[in-house]
Amino acid sequence: MNETVIIDYGMGNLRSVEKALMAVGDQAVISEDPEVVRHSDRLILPGVGAFGDAMSNLKQAGLDLAIRDAVAEGKPLLGLCLGLELLFSESEEFGRHEGLNLIPGHVRKFEETALRVPHVGWNQIESLRPDPLLENLPDGSYFYFVHSFFVEPDRSDDALAWTNYGGPFCSIARHENVWGAQFHPEKSQDAGKRLLRNFLDLQDPF
Repeated sequence: MNETVIIDYGMGNLRSVEKALMAVGDQAVISEDPEVVRHSDRLILPGVGAFGDAMSNLKQAGLDLAIRDAVAEGKPLLGLCLGLELLFSESEEFGRHEGLNLIPGHVRKFEETALRVPHVGWNQIESLRPDPLLENLPDGSYFYFVHSFFVEPDRSDDALAWTNYGGPFCSIARHENVWGAQFHPEKSQDAGKRLLRNFLDLQDPF
């Protein structure tokens, strides 16, 4: 079996993601070692917390470079929640912070409306184009969200699915061999398991 590495930079639901992967038949490795990340077959970047702190942790551990190296070699990467946001060029959370820049675009805060921020709970996704990550996931599938910020790709083609919360926002993004989901598939029951299984089953070319 090819090796899936869950990247440990001190800010993710590592065990929850590991258990969700086990439930769909994968024995993932949790690692903070840049060399393990570089030599993985596929990567998952989870995350909970502040963007700036997360990027600082990644850089201090040398994981930012390892992630970029793995992606440059064509290895699939899936970011989850904050992990999705870190894939983008820049975030406006508590100032301006540079991201991994694997998907060109920005991380924005939800505008103050009558809706609650953070966006917490179950919500639906609608696909914008076919993709193997969405195989057997019908439009309207529910996933579990917890976030105050959302991603805004520079290129419309990098938005893979959208969700409505006071207006549409990009809830799944993809650029080449890099995918990201704003929600938590590890907390999203059958739909989350399906998405994770689809990620494990990805085949070249991307």
